[in-house]
Amino acid sequence: MFSADTFIEQDLVTSAFCYSYFFLLSPNGNQTHNSICIGVMSNETVLHWHCLLAVGEQICKCQMSWTNILLLILHCFSSGDKEAIRRIAYEFVEDKSKEGVIYVEVRYSPHLLANTDVEPIPWKQEKGDVSPDDVVQLVNQGLAEGEKDFNIKARSILCCMRHMPNWSMKVVELCKKYKEDGVVGIDLAGDETINVRDQSCHRLAYEEAVRCGIHRTVHAGEMGPPSVVKEAVEVLKAERIGHGYNTLKDQVLYKQLREQNMHFETCPISSKLTGACDPDFTKHPLVTFRKDKVNYSLNTDDPLIFNSQLHVDYRTAHEYMGFTEEEFKRLNINSAKSSFLPEKEKKDLVNKLYEAYEMVQNAENA
Repeated sequence: MFSADTFIEQDLVTSAFCYSYFFLLSPNGNQTHNSICIGVMSNETVLHWHCLLAVGEQICKCQMSWTNILLLILHCFSSGDKEAIRRIAYEFVEDKSKEGVIYVEVRYSPHLLANTDVEPIPWKQEKGDVSPDDVVQLVNQGLAEGEKDFNIKARSILCCMRHMPNWSMKVVELCKKYKEDGVVGIDLAGDETINVRDQSCHRLAYEEAVRCGIHRTVHAGEMGPPSVVKEAVEVLKAERIGHGYNTLKDQVLYKQLREQNMHFETCPISSKLTGACDPDFTKHPLVTFRKDKVNYSLNTDDPLIFNSQLHVDYRTAHEYMGFTEEEFKRLNINSAKSSFLPEKEKKDLVNKLYEAYEMVQNAENA
């Protein structure tokens, strides 16, 4: 009998992207880490760990916005801890290895982990000595060490933030600087009500990314309307769409993106907890994506605050959406094909999956 958990444990999973922004203890805390984060809790805030998990469990029951939830717990943050940043990146790779992942692209905002050379300094911190550039170096170091020790491949995507357009040109410059050192793409995250057409810095950053051959993804159509997805594709030249559920509300756009083989980075668990989708998983947009054989992947989103791992998203898709082993294989191959790896590495990854799944790669799906 097929088991989604067993499928994950076979180490045959690619995760085309992993949203990893929130809430980790610093290395001197007593808990393990789940992802790279926008803030690292200081030693004296270990007690707040359980409060954060409680918040995560109650999100789908309350009417608070994500902004208000963040404000509620900002006192737990203390960015700018160099060893914490490096170690969290390392332990992120360890955790993904335990989840059966063989390739992952993790995204984070360098500026939200910095406490110097960033305006304003996040979380009302005092000025320190960790710049966005330092953050990227530390994350790259931790990911590289994790790759070596846990035998999986990890790359990163640097995030622009919609509410901080003045950071975006620096983000694309960091993408260019570390393009050969593990950074494979640029992302735009945050409040989808902020119109990119009115924010020239975001647009210019993405134009520079296109010019320099930097891969591009955009959070769009999660909470925002289909017009945000259209904007991501037409204005920012996105190659992948983060979430993208509300694309289904514009059937002309949906048909266009299907024909373009646009990749949707979906996160079932978080889409319920954030209220982005109907809490009834049988009505989730993924059901339609699957039926229409759309190009998409299953991914984790903020694994600590949602207390979720990849196998939970897989199990949910299997139990509530009717996903079969063959569909998991198909979406993982699509995930690998849509990765931001260089072509040679991408081809090797795809071939590895075909071999592991004992599938024949023909001209149609090559």
